[in-house]
Amino acid sequence: MPVDSGLIAWIEEALAPMGTVTKRAMMGGATLYLDGTIFAIAVEDGLWIKADATSDPVWDAAGCPRFSYTMGEGREGSMNYRRAPDDVYDDADALREWAALGVAAGMRAPVKKAWT
Repeated sequence: MPVDSGLIAWIEEALAPMGTVTKRAMMGGATLYLDGTIFAIAVEDGLWIKADATSDPVWDAAGCPRFSYTMGEGREGSMNYRRAPDDVYDDADALREWAALGVAAGMRAPVKKAWT
């Protein structure tokens, strides 16, 4: 099932004061960027914001679980994204606050080398 276009529109509108939100399709969802910095993924079940070791204590204190998925042979995998708190879906200030954590994590992430 595709990502809710209303969710993407809400994120673009709410984060407009911070910069320009762009997206790139990924398997079953979208990777979201703010002025070119990855900060979140949107998937069928909602918004997941980028995290890292620096921001993990804030996410843990808010009770936001880590993004996890089942791989082949039933193995579990996880990514450095946290489920967005419920208030980001109807409170632009809250979305901007949590998105700023994601942008900061995205800016701290090492740059991946392009395949040659």
